[in-house]
Amino acid sequence: MGWPEPAQRVVIDTNIVLDAFVFADPATLPLKAALAARQWHWIATVAMRDELTRVLSYPKIEQRRAFYKISAAQVLAQFDAQASLVDVAAKASVTCRDPDDQKFIDLAIAHQALLLSKDKAILCMKKRLLKLAVRAQAAIKFDGASDAKIQNKQQPFAAKAQL
Repeated sequence: MGWPEPAQRVVIDTNIVLDAFVFADPATLPLKAALAARQWHWIATVAMRDELTRVLSYPKIEQRRAFYKISAAQVLAQFDAQASLVDVAAKASVTCRDPDDQKFIDLAIAHQALLLSKDKAILCMKKRLLKLAVRAQAAIKFDGASDAKIQNKQQPFAAKAQL
């Protein structure tokens, strides 16, 4: 799939993927709009897809999927349709205290991508990541139909789309 430049590369942590494609959280509408408009180019690895597959089978997530009437296959189809799989990145010079989150950091640094996560272990690294040309954020806001902006809030997608 070809991506028009200058699409912002973005790495999306599993918790944000769940908010967008399982819980249908309205606060993720700006993210979904940016992906659909190809303003952002979502990059991921096979390990990230595998993590999503594993998390989708957790009992609490299975209950939520049943409530929202969405199958794991439907969520994975969304991932497959929107994320571009890339090679695993080399270990970055910074280390996350949560080893499960390191793959997201490594990929974001390798591709100088925006990193979207609600995980405190990632968000507490914002200053260190910024020195490596990576913004770690939990929220986005749209100021216009084609203007995706990042918010510096540690609340998940706190701003609503203003389309």
